Amino acid sequence: MIIDSHCHLDYEPLNSDIQNVINRAETVGVKYFLTICTTNKSFEKILIILKKYKNVFGTYGIHPHETKDYSNLSVDYIKNNILKDKKIIGIGETGLDFYYEHSEKKSQKESFLKHINASQETSKTLIVHSRSAEDETFDILSSEMKNKKFKVLMHCFTGSKQFAHKLLDIGCYFSASGIITFKKSDDLAETFKSIPNNKILIETDSPYLSPEPLRGKTNEPSHLIHTLKFISKIKNENEKTISSLTSKNFFDLFNLKI
Repeated sequence: MIIDSHCHLDYEPLNSDIQNVINRAETVGVKYFLTICTTNKSFEKILIILKKYKNVFGTYGIHPHETKDYSNLSVDYIKNNILKDKKIIGIGETGLDFYYEHSEKKSQKESFLKHINASQETSKTLIVHSRSAEDETFDILSSEMKNKKFKVLMHCFTGSKQFAHKLLDIGCYFSASGIITFKKSDDLAETFKSIPNNKILIETDSPYLSPEPLRGKTNEPSHLIHTLKFISKIKNENEKTISSLTSKNFFDLFNLKI
């Protein structure tokens, strides 16, 4: 069994072909999916998907790119949305993206803290996006952990080994995307090699970041098999072992019993 811990089934071209997308994924062993919210419109589509597909879970959150349009977002609003379906199992994706900075740093940080507070108050796992903001991301997470602990998944992790091990010290989990298979991702591969097996998940982030040998094509959950094979290789484990342990990690992180 394989689990895609981060995909965007509400995005095109996946959403209009969702039944076939799920069928293709199931054919290669992907049995469960976590489809991730980025905006309120995204969330509306996710709620529809959750009602139709038993093996799809969801989240509620506002992506850091979008925070400029959500200045009125509140902790209570996040918490209320989580209650709209029992299959909403996480909060996010949230975090900091200073690479593009589509929203001002201030609004990103304010939104990030609201998502963290909602996670602390609900015990729902926080899905974190961090790009070109390692120090700021760590400072906020570590500071808030001192107030009240919460579970964190660093999604599509591409950070440094030093950043990864600082995050490990505060209990974070890490998800590998197709980026790890890219030819210039040797440092990232070494970083994941150094992360304990009980802290690793895998994801597509589809429809983005299709892994080698499909790089450049629209990504979808069935492509996760290539990332699984790559992780198995660098960990010197067979694919069945990696699929089992990453699935167990997913269930443990999100408090699921299936």
